[in-house]
This record gives sequence, C-alpha cells and structure tokens, in this order.
Amino acid sequence: MSAEAVFCVVERGKADRIVKKAVKAGARGATIFYGRGAGADTFSFFHNLNVESSKEIIVIIVTEKTREPILSALLAESHVDEEGRGILFTIPITEVHGINNL
Repeated sequence: MSAEAVFCVVERGKADRIVKKAVKAGARGATIFYGRGAGADTFSFFHNLNVESSKEIIVIIVTEKTREPILSALLAESHVDEEGRGILFTIPITEVHGINNL
C-alpha cells in the first residue's frame, strides 16, 4: 500500500475549517502544528509593514484511494493556489507505525 503525507500551510486560524472539509472528503483525522514564516521578517524590515507570520501546518496521511478527494477538498477550502495564501505539498511515506487500517 502506498501512502503520502500531505502538508498544507495556511494562515493561523484557518486550519480547523480546512480539516473539517478534508474529513468530509475521507480523511480520518489530521495533525495541526503552529509555525512562523521566515520571509515575513525580511519583508517587514525592508517595507516598514507589519506582516502576520503565524502559520498553521496541517498534516494528513492519505492513501492512493483517498488522495484525490482529500487533496481536492484541501485545495478548494485553503485557496493555496492564490498568491500569498499558503502552500500544499505531499511527501511519499515508505513506512508507517501507529496507524491502523489506512
């Protein structure tokens, strides 16, 4: 069975809504991490503007069967295809422990 880790980085406060849509599309759950973007500090320094750099990182494990509907839901709800709204990427998983019945 092939599996992937889907990472979706969005503005702080958006992850819960996005995860709800992913669960409706077939995700069994998600993990949300909090982070800070590094590019915003440089932008703020040069342009004297305050840029919010708090981020939420959503991680969802998907299988070949659940991949497309979950990715579609994440893309539709997160709007990461619009400039400055975030990023979504996947990484292949070669081994998984602690998750039953993927």
